[in-house]
Amino acid sequence: MSPGVAVKWGILSTAKINRLFLAGAREADGLEIVAVASRDRERGEQFAREHGIERTHDSYEALLADPEIDAVYIPLPNALHIPWTVRALEAGKHVLCEKPLSRHVADVEHAFEVAEREQRVLMEAFMYRHNPQTQRLSQLVAEGAVGNLRLIRAAFSFNAGPGDIRLRRELDGGALMDVGCYCVSGARLLAGEPERVTGLQVRGGDGVDVAFAGAMSFRDGILAHFDAGLSLADRDELEVVGDEGTLFLDDPWHCRRPLIELRRFGRTGRIETPLADSYRLEAENMSAAILGEADPLLGRADAIGQARAIEALYHAAEGGEPASATEGA
Repeated sequence: MSPGVAVKWGILSTAKINRLFLAGAREADGLEIVAVASRDRERGEQFAREHGIERTHDSYEALLADPEIDAVYIPLPNALHIPWTVRALEAGKHVLCEKPLSRHVADVEHAFEVAEREQRVLMEAFMYRHNPQTQRLSQLVAEGAVGNLRLIRAAFSFNAGPGDIRLRRELDGGALMDVGCYCVSGARLLAGEPERVTGLQVRGGDGVDVAFAGAMSFRDGILAHFDAGLSLADRDELEVVGDEGTLFLDDPWHCRRPLIELRRFGRTGRIETPLADSYRLEAENMSAAILGEADPLLGRADAIGQARAIEALYHAAEGGEPASATEGA
């Protein structure tokens, strides 16, 4: 990055995930976290003291009106992602919004239209995509490490406690939105955009999917299946299957224990990648994109493709039959 140039960031809310983002951002080059907004002034000031943030705003609107802030990180509940993303863009801020941006394609398209009109960078925050482990996985598949890609299997789950906001329907909670979106993203990264999908769900909370199982078909006969849960034991796995071998990741989403196992011709090889903070890399990429020094890793096409797949999976689960996941369906 340009020496001495730092993108100044603000954070909307004191959400729990901020601790992970801030830990990475503190180690990142080319950026500075200067403000946090909370509707509870006392909570906001305590959070700012705890994390060494210089000032607090007592409303999201006030933070967006702060002329010193170049970019905002939005870790709000899912249903608030698009409304506050659009408001931030219209206030002249660049936006890194936590995944998933939305379950509705039209909303994502609108947000990027606003970003383009305002000439601001908008990126969906799938932090694992920035990690060296993910980049190496993509490279191995492209190089034919497993032969021709045939199948992708993914899982991500945990057991949410009573009162967890991810169990609330009005906030667009649910297993597919919270953790299943990683499985969808991983499959799309390796196989492209799905053509048809199927889905099954078990409802809980106040009517959200607490367990979701999905299958997707892609071009060239590639299949993917995954399960995600807010009512299941802790699990996170990704397996890539070709006609000559497999790649297995025991920690594909958090990337805290990076290791790829290549199982081929009866042998297992270990492919190690550097341990890196995905949030730091994400924040650095976003800041470099704002400064015009890099392209954002995740842009409009990826976010719309992600929303289209999620929208189709919910449609299939609710309708009880396969759904098309192609544009214009």
